[in-house]
Amino acid sequence: MTGFAARQGAGAGHDWMWDMRSVNGKGLDLKLRLPDVEGLEAAVRAAVAGVAARGNISITLRLSRAKQAEVLRLSPEGLRGALTAVAAVGQAAAERGMELVPTRATDILALRGVIETAPPEIEDPDALRIALLSDLDGLLHDFSAMRRAEGSRIGTVIAGQVERIAQLTEEAAGVAEARRPEAAAALQAALARVAPVPGADPQRVAQELALIAVRADVTEELDRLRAHVAAARALLAGGGPIGRKFDFLTQEFVREANTLCSKSGSTRLTAIGLDLKHAIDQMREQIQNVE
Repeated sequence: MTGFAARQGAGAGHDWMWDMRSVNGKGLDLKLRLPDVEGLEAAVRAAVAGVAARGNISITLRLSRAKQAEVLRLSPEGLRGALTAVAAVGQAAAERGMELVPTRATDILALRGVIETAPPEIEDPDALRIALLSDLDGLLHDFSAMRRAEGSRIGTVIAGQVERIAQLTEEAAGVAEARRPEAAAALQAALARVAPVPGADPQRVAQELALIAVRADVTEELDRLRAHVAAARALLAGGGPIGRKFDFLTQEFVREANTLCSKSGSTRLTAIGLDLKHAIDQMREQIQNVE
């Protein structure tokens, strides 16, 4: 399920910016980009696991020292390289009879790589961690609120698709019931054709016709489809993480719809079965967006 939240905060001598995003995923995949504050990562992982069970979630925390410039630090390697370069330039100029203006320290410090900038060290990591985690609660609240709103909208769509499947199931049941006399007449005609055949075993013929009748009967498939519809309604009404359960349920829907089409024996029932498969596929696409 997609979601986004951002939050600014300040405390313990620092300013920060939280950024939290999620996209669809089969399981929970959490990626963190956090500053090196002892105990922070473990606490963030535990907090996120309490509000999300599914999705590819990324959290970034940008931390800066409040009202204090970055620390300037002389790079020994950069300084050696700069002095070597200045000496090489002076020697090359002397060989050509050129006189250069004396090099000043400020000129060397201005060269790239001589001066490094680094954020100041964290003076009180415990206080900073507590401040960051107290602000994390608000971030998770905003993130969860956005996901709940999206989940509510998707739930309405899925509920409509479940009702469409229920409607098609009852249409299929009506067509199957209406064709019973026709199917019985066809079996009687088949029995009449084979009964006069010399050497035909009446009991064997009856058994074969009974098997044909069983293979053409879609009552069990319709009953299971109704049961799956009831289970889908219960999942939607129950709340909580339902994505994985619903994903499995859609596989059962597909199985029954395929069997219904293979046993239909009539163009009308086949057409309903195809519509049923289409509705199930649409529902399965939406289920991928549900936690």
